[in-house]
Amino acid sequence: MPAQLSDAEIQKLLAEPKPLPPDYEARLRPKPKSGHEEAELQIVGLNGSVFRVIIRKSIFNPLDFSVILAYQPPDTNILFRLRRYNGKSHEHSNCLERERFYEFHRHTATERYQAGGFREDAFAEADNRFAQLHEALSCLFEDCGFQLPQVRQLGLFGTRKP
Repeated sequence: MPAQLSDAEIQKLLAEPKPLPPDYEARLRPKPKSGHEEAELQIVGLNGSVFRVIIRKSIFNPLDFSVILAYQPPDTNILFRLRRYNGKSHEHSNCLERERFYEFHRHTATERYQAGGFREDAFAEADNRFAQLHEALSCLFEDCGFQLPQVRQLGLFGTRKP
């Protein structure tokens, strides 16, 4: 059975600082996988939580993509989807609110949807900040506590510049 997390636990995980490795862009370059392209990157947050960034995109429809932040609870192989940024390739329905829309959208894990027997990230809201996969990935990084790698500038003889 999947782990159940409270809204407070979800927010704490989203806010946990997540340092990206210097080669994150190369590691997130999608590779072909039966009808779509996919890439995955494991990140360990500064509090020791294990996360995965997963990106998927259709090779047929450029509007069909997902950028996912998943959490892996300790001593499990479960992936709990904290956030998911989806393209405008399908209609989304929020069952509990009885609303539908056809937009680029951002899913968020909620205690309420888990308690209702739905997938943890079944709730979504329209999001006009992205229209392409790379823009959705930037939103994920901005919204979810990611830290971009620091680029060191070296002067002559390898001394660090301020």
